[in-house]
Amino acid sequence: MVCKIMNCVWKRKFFYGFQPLSCFCFWFIMSNFVFQYKSNMQTTDTVLMIEPIAFGYNEQTAENNYFQINTENENTQRKALEEFQNFVSKLREKGINVITVKDTLEPHTPDSIFPNNWVSFGSDGKVFLYPMFAPNRRDERRPEILEEVQSHGFQIKEIIDISHTESDGKFLEATGSIIFDHDYKLAYGSVSLRLDKELFMDFCQKIGYEPIVFHSFQNAGNERLPIYHTNVMMCVADRFVVICLDSIDDEIEREKVQETIKRSEKELIEISEEQMQNFAGNMLQVHNSEGKKFLVMSETAYYSLTQDQIDRIQSYCEIIYSNLSTIETNGGGSARCMLAEVFLPKTRG
Repeated sequence: MVCKIMNCVWKRKFFYGFQPLSCFCFWFIMSNFVFQYKSNMQTTDTVLMIEPIAFGYNEQTAENNYFQINTENENTQRKALEEFQNFVSKLREKGINVITVKDTLEPHTPDSIFPNNWVSFGSDGKVFLYPMFAPNRRDERRPEILEEVQSHGFQIKEIIDISHTESDGKFLEATGSIIFDHDYKLAYGSVSLRLDKELFMDFCQKIGYEPIVFHSFQNAGNERLPIYHTNVMMCVADRFVVICLDSIDDEIEREKVQETIKRSEKELIEISEEQMQNFAGNMLQVHNSEGKKFLVMSETAYYSLTQDQIDRIQSYCEIIYSNLSTIETNGGGSARCMLAEVFLPKTRG
């Protein structure tokens, strides 16, 4: 990118008689342009959210999602819908474009409120459909949802369905399992039943991203068990990374992750395992129609943070938080899980 811009500058000088820029002026322009270009790659102003119609505790996902606690009763769906609607309102009030699609009663998909696990929308117009661990989550892949996204003026140039690996028992649950650093084409992945290492490595090779593979764990009862999704223990923003390093038990893997973050020149904001259990790692940075950036999280996550952590985050962007307690408790996922980023190009009018 820098080379292309430099070439453009010198072409303008040659063809249009521009005088050469001083070294300082050229460096100043270049560094600012590259910074702006970088920061616009990591975040989007549009997210897809699925409105729940029969939300509840999913026994199939609870097999390896140790964040789930069954408190389901006759009020669970009503409370989840209220939390969903309040969350959507808060995002829209800040100028973030939210595409909402209502779930269907049949087939029953209690976790449909978490669309980021089955789909991703790329800036090149490619849509990926991913293999899901729980059989009752596979029905969440509905073509009418993609059609609804298109109806909002987005181009889908190609749909790439890799969900066929479900028959082989190999799963890769989209941006639940994979944390992308689009600025540096890095993909962080914590190995679990929902992230098959071989499948992850192959996927990264095909999309041209460097895979950063590691293992992360949490205390569940008296055991140390794999964390089900990478996005509950880390979040990559444009200029910082929030991560629970203590969950990476292997020292070599932990150092590798730290070194990669350092290489990306993004500030590392560390959270504890207790904060992770309160969904402090389950965050997503977005921007609004004016380019202002926000870090989105739940109320539970926000109140688990220290003032120093809040101050460090707010030195980069404003925080948006919302009460998602019913969804978090029964679903085992939080704010980031509810947001599927839409990076697709716009249709030309």
